[in-house]
Amino acid sequence: MYATPASLVALGNCNTATANALAAALRKTVAITPYELRLLATPKAVPELRHHLRDHDFDVRLCATELLTNVINHVGEGTPVTVKVISKPGHRHTRIEVTDPDTRTLPILLSAPAAKDSESGRGMALLDALTDRWGVDQAPDRKTVWCELRS
Repeated sequence: MYATPASLVALGNCNTATANALAAALRKTVAITPYELRLLATPKAVPELRHHLRDHDFDVRLCATELLTNVINHVGEGTPVTVKVISKPGHRHTRIEVTDPDTRTLPILLSAPAAKDSESGRGMALLDALTDRWGVDQAPDRKTVWCELRS
């Protein structure tokens, strides 16, 4: 990752002020640690995921929990999922991936908006509006629904 200010000073590479400035600059260029969580898709997992992503911005948390909620609602409660959030230095996007074992149930962006009194049908429209792009990667035994947001 990067050296801490104390380690830079201890090695005799620079003084404390320079070490602190260098460490701050390096933190800006280093990605947030890639996050991966394996869990069961349950309503209780949604706030847990939001808590684990507290170091990410609101849109990342919202998109990740929306993708998890889609698994709960459309694949089934208790489905094993893997959630990944990846930010890379030098890239302008944060990628969110939610993988589940159901290859048949795919997300759909509805052509018409959900009715005002409807309790569902807005998730993919919200995701589509917030993200730069989204899609589905399929394998024989799983699918990954992903989206990318500008960092």
